[in-house]
Amino acid sequence: MSFLTLLRDRWAAADTLLCVGLDPDPDRLPASVRNQPASIAKFCVDIVDATAEFACAFKPQIAYFAAAGAEQQLEAVCEHIRNHHPTVPIILDAKRGDIGDTAKMYAREAFVRYGAHAVTVNPYMGGDTLAPYQEHEGRGIVVLCRTSNPGSGEFQSRLIDGEPLYRHVARRAADEWSRRGEVALVVGATHPAELAEVRGIVGDMALLVPGVGAQGGDPAEVVRNGADSTRAGLIVNSSRAILYADPTNHVGGAARVARDTRDALNAAR
Repeated sequence: MSFLTLLRDRWAAADTLLCVGLDPDPDRLPASVRNQPASIAKFCVDIVDATAEFACAFKPQIAYFAAAGAEQQLEAVCEHIRNHHPTVPIILDAKRGDIGDTAKMYAREAFVRYGAHAVTVNPYMGGDTLAPYQEHEGRGIVVLCRTSNPGSGEFQSRLIDGEPLYRHVARRAADEWSRRGEVALVVGATHPAELAEVRGIVGDMALLVPGVGAQGGDPAEVVRNGADSTRAGLIVNSSRAILYADPTNHVGGAARVARDTRDALNAAR
């Protein structure tokens, strides 16, 4: 099943817009798993199993695994999701952006090694850098458009022909890149007005929205400005607020915050 089909089915069947980000910081792992073999994988699997019923997607951030030399643990986490929660798509958060054969290798890493359904990519080097990912039928790219970090406007808001760069990216995604394969866009929760602008440009394209939770984005504002014509269309990510909700009971804390965040998003629908 393709990435977008899996995602749309999940929105409908589970009635959720919440994406659970997997950013396992070894220094913040709870004492109950910290000294176990493959502790990063153990922690992430615990979080996945505790939150799956509330999630429309899981988004493992590759840097947290790679920095700890835990790529094989990431493979194990992705395999666990595919085997035990097969209706929940995996978005590998890698923000890749390179050319030619290098891009092909990054695509193979995401879709073959890790078995992700989609991967985040950076369009800064141009549309040809996205094409190798779209050679993998049924897999998706999630293109950085208007990100949630404080410095994002340094380039993304620069005017080109009287229009900010992020609007050009959104239009290119809707008019060109989406014709070659499955495409979503990253638009941060910390920029609700610009989220509404992007939605107006791309129609019902899926939007990955980081910034809810620890970064302070408001769930109601996200839905108000970013929902599509069906009152879905959003992959609203929360990572740290869920992962580290309760250091003494990471399973219960994660489930509670995931449920509350899902409910807050649904209340705004």
